[in-house]
Amino acid sequence: MVPTNLPEANPDLIRFPKLNLEFTVHSNAFTVFGQPVTWYGVLITIGMMLAMIYGFARMRKFGIDSDRAIDGVIGGVIGAIIGARAYYVLFHLDEYSGNWKKIFNIREGGLAIYGGIIGALLVGSIVCKLREVRLLPMFDLTALGLLIGQCIGRWGNFMNHEAFGSNTDSIFGMTSVRIDRWITNNPSPGLEAGYPVHPCFLYESAWCLLGFLVLHLISKKWRKFDGQIFLMYIVWYGAGRFFIEGLRTDSLYLGTIKISQALALISVVAGLVLLIIGFSRTKRLGTDYQLYVDTEESKRLLAESDQKEQEWQEKHSRKKKQQDEESTHVLLADDVDTKDDSEAEETAAEAASDSEAETVTESEPAAESDAETESEPEKTEPESEPEPEQLADDGEDNAAKKEKAEKDAKIDALLDELASKPKKKKGNKKSKP
Repeated sequence: MVPTNLPEANPDLIRFPKLNLEFTVHSNAFTVFGQPVTWYGVLITIGMMLAMIYGFARMRKFGIDSDRAIDGVIGGVIGAIIGARAYYVLFHLDEYSGNWKKIFNIREGGLAIYGGIIGALLVGSIVCKLREVRLLPMFDLTALGLLIGQCIGRWGNFMNHEAFGSNTDSIFGMTSVRIDRWITNNPSPGLEAGYPVHPCFLYESAWCLLGFLVLHLISKKWRKFDGQIFLMYIVWYGAGRFFIEGLRTDSLYLGTIKISQALALISVVAGLVLLIIGFSRTKRLGTDYQLYVDTEESKRLLAESDQKEQEWQEKHSRKKKQQDEESTHVLLADDVDTKDDSEAEETAAEAASDSEAETVTESEPAAESDAETESEPEKTEPESEPEPEQLADDGEDNAAKKEKAEKDAKIDALLDELASKPKKKKGNKKSKP
């Protein structure tokens, strides 16, 4: 092994000497109101979101109603975070004995995957039972989602310069000032500062990605019984974690035993035994065995969910139609008002023109006017006439009533015309040969 000389000026620089690659890797992604948000948390969140998107997209293929399952998913996420932190703290009690508040600070890491899996399964199972969601097919989907989350989440370890292994001459060996500092402060056999180390986070991320691709394909073409994909996940992840954990130098220990490595081995053995039992049982039952997606219970629950969705859409459609009709009525009323104003202006103009014509007529020679006046007999005024103010009020009331009636008639005519148009279109389509 060849020692690497790293500049102290840039402790965030990670180098892969044999690949001639180097990256400046900061643990903090950004700040919110002055508080740093770490890449570790961001990447775990992204992994969870992608896992949920994948799971909800495939729920019907497993016979699961997503409306019921969403509560189980939320419960599982909460259980995963609590379980992962509790598992880590349980084996590092000395670190938190003087500062218990630090237990709730997960922005800098300190989550254990096995604790997360246990917490997610426990809390998620309880909620699924309450919501009448069948557990085994839900576990199958959960396994695929876990592989997505672990594949992406492991890169949070890369951002924190952690989860590395012993010294190596491998082409993938990496090093950084922060890694060398950790090695110096935590001496361990087979580990020396200044030399490249195994990027265990990279190995596990690649293993989880490959596992997802394999199990996704099996779930689509060769899934024989509910729970099969989950058991295969246990075996797949356990096998990879057993060997990768053997390379790590920051493992959790119980005495001299690496806890994660021991659990990985137990998981592989238990998963293989249960897989053999599951395949044997399915073969023995033959056509009598049904996947949950093919059962009457699953079909009934999915049909109920579809009916609720259809009722909601119809209700939303009726509400939208009512709002559109009200908007149309208002627009038509405004249009009628505009037309009435235009007609009123035209009428006023015509009245002005007639007034001018009358003025011209009255300005004829005075002689003719006087002669006509003398020849006409005097008219006597009627004994009683209505007052001018009363006549004006009655005229205004009648005009307002007439105007309102005309406006309502125009609106009704426009609405009838709009309502008759779709019917004509449908009739035309039916009449086509």
